[in-house]
Amino acid sequence: MNKRFIFYLLGCVLCFEAAFLILPWIVSLVYGESEGWVYLACVVIYGLIGGSIALNKPKNTVFYAKDGFVATALSWILLSVAGAIPLCWCGDIPSYVDALFETISGFTTTGASILTNVEALSYTSLFWRSFTHWVGGMGVLVFILAIMPLAGGYNMHLMKAESPGMQVGKLVPRIRSTAMILYGIYLGMTVALIVVLLMADMPLFDALTLSFGTAGTGGFGIKNDSIASYTMLQQGIITVGMILFGVNFNAYYFILARKFKQAFKIEEVRAYFLIIALAIFLITLNTSGMYATMFEAFHHASFQVGTIITTTGYATVDFNQWPEFSKVILVALMMVGACAGSTGGGMKVSRILLYVKMSVKELRHLVHPRSINAVRLEGRAVDNAIIRTTSVYLASYVLIFFGSLLIISLDNFDFTTNFTAIAATINNIGPGLNVVGPTGNFSEFSVLSKFVMMFDMLAGRLELFPMLVLVSTIFQKRTGIWKGQSR
Repeated sequence: MNKRFIFYLLGCVLCFEAAFLILPWIVSLVYGESEGWVYLACVVIYGLIGGSIALNKPKNTVFYAKDGFVATALSWILLSVAGAIPLCWCGDIPSYVDALFETISGFTTTGASILTNVEALSYTSLFWRSFTHWVGGMGVLVFILAIMPLAGGYNMHLMKAESPGMQVGKLVPRIRSTAMILYGIYLGMTVALIVVLLMADMPLFDALTLSFGTAGTGGFGIKNDSIASYTMLQQGIITVGMILFGVNFNAYYFILARKFKQAFKIEEVRAYFLIIALAIFLITLNTSGMYATMFEAFHHASFQVGTIITTTGYATVDFNQWPEFSKVILVALMMVGACAGSTGGGMKVSRILLYVKMSVKELRHLVHPRSINAVRLEGRAVDNAIIRTTSVYLASYVLIFFGSLLIISLDNFDFTTNFTAIAATINNIGPGLNVVGPTGNFSEFSVLSKFVMMFDMLAGRLELFPMLVLVSTIFQKRTGIWKGQSR
C-alpha cells in the first residue's frame, strides 16, 4: 500500500476543507455573527496542517484499487471529523458526538439530524451545515480531481471508490476532464436552481442553502418545519430540482453533447421516471381524502416521492400521518434510491434493474436448463464481474443493515423506528418513520447507536466497499490474517 500518497491526499483534503470554511466565515461577516471567527481559526489551522503535508508530494504516485478504497474512506472520515469541530467549538452544537453525527450526515448527503431546534443555529453554522451537502453531493475527491492532477491513470481508483453506482466510466479520455465535466454540470444546475428560486421570491439565504441541499440531495432545512412553510410554487421548483439531480449525470453529458438518442436510451433513467410516476399516482389516490383538492394531494405526493427516491429528505407534510399503503411505498423507495452516477443515495435503480434481470434469467434457466440467457442492460450483455460485484454488494448491504438494526435495538425503540432509522442512514435519506419521522430527529438515540448510524451513513455514501476495505485492512494489521494484494 502506498501510505505516503494516501497521507499526501489527506493533506490535500484538509487544504480544500480549509478553503470551503472561508464561505461560512464570509456569511458571518454579512450577518455580524461572532461564530465566524471560529470558522476562520479552523481555516488557518487546517490550511497550515494540510499545506505542510501536501507540500511533500511523494515521488511514487502509483496506487491500486485497495489504496483507492482506503484513501477514499479515510478522506471522508477526516473531512467529517474536521468539519464537525467548528460546529462544536462555536457552541451551536455543544456535544462533539452530535456535531460529528450532523457533519457526517451533511457530507454524506443524508440529512438525518440530531437538532431539536434548527432555527436556534447561527446563520454561519446553518450555511456550513447546508454547504456540506453540496460538497458531498458530487464528492470531494472528484472535486480535487477536477482542480488538480494527482496520479495519471491511477486516479480512476479514487473516482470509482467515491462515485455512486455500479461502475464509473470515462466520459472523455482523461479522468481529470471527466471530473471537470461532472462538476461543471453540477455547478451549472445548482446555479440555475438558485436563480429560479430567487425568481419565485425566495430570500437569497434560503435559496442558497436549500439549493445546496437539493443539488446534493441532502435535505438539511433551515426551518423547523423543513419546507412546509414555503409557497407551493417554491416547493414545486424544489420537487423538480430533486428529481433532476437524481438522474444519471451521463444523460446530461449526452444532452450537452447533442447525443440525444444515447441520453434517452439509458434504461436506468427510463425506469427511474417510471417508478416516480407510478409512486406519485398511487400515493395521490391513496391520500386524496386527506386534502382539500386532488391537486394538493398530487403536489404533496410528488414532493414526498421526489424527496425519498432521490434520498434528499426534505418534507412538506408529516407523512407519518399518511395511510399505511403510502408509507410502505415510501419505505420501498428508500431502498431503491436514485440513479447511479447521480447525487442520490439508496441501492440505485440500475442495481434494482440488474437484480430483476438476474432473477428472470435464473428462472428461465430452471425451466430450460440448456438455454443460454445473458443478462442485458441497455442492450448490452452485462459483464460477469459486474454481476458478481452487484451480488456481493447486496449480501454486504443486508449484513450491515441487519447488524446495525440489531445493535440500535438496544435502545428499545419500536421496530418501525429502528428499521427506518437504519434505512434512512444507510440509504442516505434522512427522515424515517415514527420517532425519526419528518417532524422528529435522531437525538434520542444512544452514543453507540449514533456511531453505528454514522458508519452506515459513510458506508452508504461510499457504496459500502471503501468502508469495508478500510475495516478489513485495520483488522488485517491487528491480526496478521487476510493476506493478499489487490490491484
